[in-house]
Amino acid sequence: MDVAHPVEYIGSVFEAVGVALLVLGAVIALVRYADVLVRHRNMRAAYRGLRRNLGSAILLGLEFLIAADIVRTVAVAPTLQSVIVLGLIVLVRTFLSWSLEVEIEGEWPWRRAQTLREHPTDQNAL
Repeated sequence: MDVAHPVEYIGSVFEAVGVALLVLGAVIALVRYADVLVRHRNMRAAYRGLRRNLGSAILLGLEFLIAADIVRTVAVAPTLQSVIVLGLIVLVRTFLSWSLEVEIEGEWPWRRAQTLREHPTDQNAL
């Protein structure tokens, strides 16, 4: 039984979902930006919300794109070269995800627990 075709299809579905999340997330982030800007006339809050929402959409989309790469590379043709390429792709995308997370949160991940302890009401801020 040839599993390459169903696995390729599954990889394509994951890839399509990742791209759709990126586009939909960007649209939603822009709509929310405009809403905050019009309702509250607060450019700073609108901008922070746009960055947070857009960054979150990018992170989620990247996760699906990484899953697509893993499914395609490991399940279909796990050669040494394809695994190395997958490792580099995952490394670059993980670095991007981590950088976006730091950018969205405004602090290093290992400092987040301390910040939440010191300022528990800040977790719900725009």
